Amino acid sequence: MPVDIQGVVTEGFEPVRDAFVRNFEVLGDRGAAVAVYRDGRKVVDLWGGTKDANGTEPWTADTAQIVRSATKGVAAAVPLLLHQRGLLDLDAPVGSYWPEFKAGGKERTLVRDLLAHRAGLAALDRGLTAAEAADGVSGPRAVAAQQPFWEPGTGHGYHAQTYSWLLSELVLRATGRTVGGILAEEIAEPLGLEFWIGLPETETHRVGRVAPVDPPSGAGMLKTRPRRNVSEAYADPQSLTRRAFAAIDPLPDENDPAYRAAELPASNGIGTARALARFYAATLGVVEDGARIFTPATTALAGKELSAGPDRVLVVNTRFGPGYMLHGPASPLLSPASFGHPGRGGSLAFADPEAGIGFGYVTNAHAKSVTADPRAQALVRALRTALTA
Repeated sequence: MPVDIQGVVTEGFEPVRDAFVRNFEVLGDRGAAVAVYRDGRKVVDLWGGTKDANGTEPWTADTAQIVRSATKGVAAAVPLLLHQRGLLDLDAPVGSYWPEFKAGGKERTLVRDLLAHRAGLAALDRGLTAAEAADGVSGPRAVAAQQPFWEPGTGHGYHAQTYSWLLSELVLRATGRTVGGILAEEIAEPLGLEFWIGLPETETHRVGRVAPVDPPSGAGMLKTRPRRNVSEAYADPQSLTRRAFAAIDPLPDENDPAYRAAELPASNGIGTARALARFYAATLGVVEDGARIFTPATTALAGKELSAGPDRVLVVNTRFGPGYMLHGPASPLLSPASFGHPGRGGSLAFADPEAGIGFGYVTNAHAKSVTADPRAQALVRALRTALTA
């Protein structure tokens, strides 16, 4: 059935709308939204499909969705904002803020190591339950006691779940405040962003239900097959890959109100595509009817490569800055200058300083993709086409 696409597209950005429509017609989207800011102005704001992945209620202008690891990019603004204000030293040992973290040979782990997935704490010896993951105590205690899987600072591996507790406790020890609280009060509210880490009860009505989906088959589908070593890593229960994603075990119900209300900066941010695009636009400069988040120096820092090469968890080559995934073959963004973060299953958001772009895409149909979902990539290619036309 044809999908009713709502919203606006500025002249010249029609290729993004065309790709968005095709995502529903060919690539299996059920409910989704995409937004783009350029030089601080909104130029794309589109939505369509259903609010719930398996429902019939239409997606509306204010529908929000959980964005999984795309949360990490928004959360990263908090430590960088603290660094910008002189409240967090990226070259200081994590243990100088959080003494218990020094256990297990981690006393030399730097804050920048933690932010760039170099801390060696990608997994836990015992996975936490969903309740433990959300209680604000068990997670930080577990990562503080955990012996690293490699010498911190000597390599990198994606901290898929443990990043929540590492970042949360670091910020709490440095400021006495939570990541979600700082985000709400000092970033989201001033900029008018519909994005939360720790969903307030007053906003639960606008959030759709997500569901796993299988990619459709048929003409026009991109045929992709992961490399054998990647597939084997995800299939092996003892691999660091599987253990990293199973740091919460069993996997939480992302539609559970208790999970959505928790503050997990690695995985449970909830918001609109418009909020993500506006957020990233504000990392680059002043947005319309708003302000900016970073100074030019902090913007440059956000895109600075701190980790590159073989990822011990994702088993592909990845690049990370301080909290941000950078453009590369495993996670193509707009250009080599881009910084942002994908969410496993589809969502993607990033900034591109060279083009002045803030981009956000959210979906309730969670596919099996990890870092390069075909729907998000189709939108990025369309945006690139629009910018070069």
